[in-house]
Amino acid sequence: MIARLIGVLGVLLIGDAAGQTFEKLDTGSRGDAMIQGFLDGQASRLHETYMDGIQSKEDWLRQRPAFEEEYLYMLGLSPMPEKTPLEATVTGTLEGDGYEVEMIHYQSSPGLYVTGNLYRPALVRPGEELPAILYVCGHAMRGRNGNKTAYQSNGIWFARHGYVCLVIDTVQRGEIKGVHHGTYSHNRWWWHSRGYTSAGVECWNGIRGIDYLTTRSDVDLERIGVTGISGGGAVSFWLAAADKRVKVAVPISGMADLPSYLSDQVINEHCDCMFMHNTYEWSWGRIGAMVAPRPLLFVNSNQDPIFPMNANERVINRLESFYSLFGAGDRVDSVVSIGGHAYREDVRKATYRFMNIYLKNDSSSVNDSEADLVTGNRGEEIHPIDPEKLRVFPQDSDLPKDAVNSTIDRHFVPMVDLGPPETGEFKEWKENLLDKLREVTFRGFPRRIPSATLQDVGSDGSMLLETESGIDVRLRLSQKADSRERILLVVNLGDPEDVLQRFAKETDEVYVIDPRGVGETSWTVRNPPNFVARSHALLGRTVDDGRVWDIAATARFLIENHGGNLSLHIVGEGAGAVLGAYAMLLEPEINGAILDRPQLSHMDESSPALLNVLRVCDVPDALGALAPRSLTISGLNLEAEQKVSQAYKASGVSGKLIQF
Repeated sequence: MIARLIGVLGVLLIGDAAGQTFEKLDTGSRGDAMIQGFLDGQASRLHETYMDGIQSKEDWLRQRPAFEEEYLYMLGLSPMPEKTPLEATVTGTLEGDGYEVEMIHYQSSPGLYVTGNLYRPALVRPGEELPAILYVCGHAMRGRNGNKTAYQSNGIWFARHGYVCLVIDTVQRGEIKGVHHGTYSHNRWWWHSRGYTSAGVECWNGIRGIDYLTTRSDVDLERIGVTGISGGGAVSFWLAAADKRVKVAVPISGMADLPSYLSDQVINEHCDCMFMHNTYEWSWGRIGAMVAPRPLLFVNSNQDPIFPMNANERVINRLESFYSLFGAGDRVDSVVSIGGHAYREDVRKATYRFMNIYLKNDSSSVNDSEADLVTGNRGEEIHPIDPEKLRVFPQDSDLPKDAVNSTIDRHFVPMVDLGPPETGEFKEWKENLLDKLREVTFRGFPRRIPSATLQDVGSDGSMLLETESGIDVRLRLSQKADSRERILLVVNLGDPEDVLQRFAKETDEVYVIDPRGVGETSWTVRNPPNFVARSHALLGRTVDDGRVWDIAATARFLIENHGGNLSLHIVGEGAGAVLGAYAMLLEPEINGAILDRPQLSHMDESSPALLNVLRVCDVPDALGALAPRSLTISGLNLEAEQKVSQAYKASGVSGKLIQF
């Protein structure tokens, strides 16, 4: 994120909160205004739900356990990963002026290595228990040395003032490289289907870092704080909200809100680690509320282009109001520094003093915050400690061969292994599947998607339909039949003509739907930052979730206005086939489907991304759940064929499954 700051300044004019302007909205494609209006409206809607149902401390305490479960789920931490042995190892030590540094690594999960530097006072009395700080790093680039070395000044100060301070690398910028930018730039849209976000793994690494601190005889378990800037500011929020062992939190330039991220498009300047997948449609401020009533200092800068002041003021105003429910308004405060996205003297002083107040009962002024700073221009920094001396793995040959950091996104959130239903169990199996999909994949959908409404008829006879508020799609009649027997609704994600030639009969009336983002409603896509697709996850949706809605709403429109007593069948190829299958699951009046070569897993990079779907089912399970309606399908491999066939057999309608 910081690496892009110079580029951001080229398109942003930085001023005070009232005068701040943001990156220009995309206007190059016909669907840009539509999708931006939709996202803006949805962001505003969720933003206003902040205190829904919460009028008192008692209301909050009653609902907090459910909120906690939702929160962990949205980070990919429910079910919580097993707390396996940390295998904590110190690979070296270093003596400084009044402090010592341990080069340490631990495994937050087997093979997921976290590298860090632990700073502690040079002299600790036997049996003395010190307050501890978990320092979580931002997006500084220090290459092979890990980004922890960029923040060494904080570790030194805390150690010299009687703290144990563990500074840990992030997955992307650590000594062992992983990936943060799965959806930002790598098109790993299966992160959405998997329910994986790099925010979750960073939070987990921090939880295990606290686990490590609690094993040390020199740490007071009741005096643990967390802080960091930028990406570290976000992780400070994630961690303090997730782990009550954090007694004090000082997130620095780490959080805005939905109107900022989406309406002002500030999401474009942020890494995936800044965001959870908002499955339960939270107002973003609820994350900060999860920290209350523990002490929280919210720090920002008045000219920070990626954490703008208008959002900063909304966040802190809501936090102060919320803390008042606990009679703890004195425990939440804010600091605004003059300048851009960086540490400055007042930021350091405020951070250190706040920690001293609540972890050492010391409210005196901090007068030595500017010692041992990292100075110099980017790429030419001067460090108090040579960064190479802070390496946990000094040589490349020392790097662990069993590290899974680079592939942790494929392992961290478990995929469900649903298994097909047994005979006599199909109805319950299908109902459970649908209930779970409605809870975590299509949560924002009504129980039944309403019919689309006709907005206009083009000169070519095509129909413009509104499928949900603010979303238009195009529907066109491709083949009219004098003696109709059925209606085919073809999902167009490319060229539907091949499918039509193979499957449409003369007695079929054929309509083709261009769902949102296709044809005349296509929007601008820039990679990075993939604004539209990433923004949906902050609303508890995906683009493809919306396309499922479009297909189901259009099917209802055809049934109600053109169908009469005719049966309606969904027709799709590839990704269109998968989308059609889920639309059919949600719309009971769709009579059947003709699906050509659907992707057989949502882990396939070309498969539609449906939020959290792989925590519920995979494509073959959804296909099997189409029973007892007719399904004509091609392209199943042996494993998928067995799953789908067994589901149809269990439903008692094996004959309605036709493979070609």
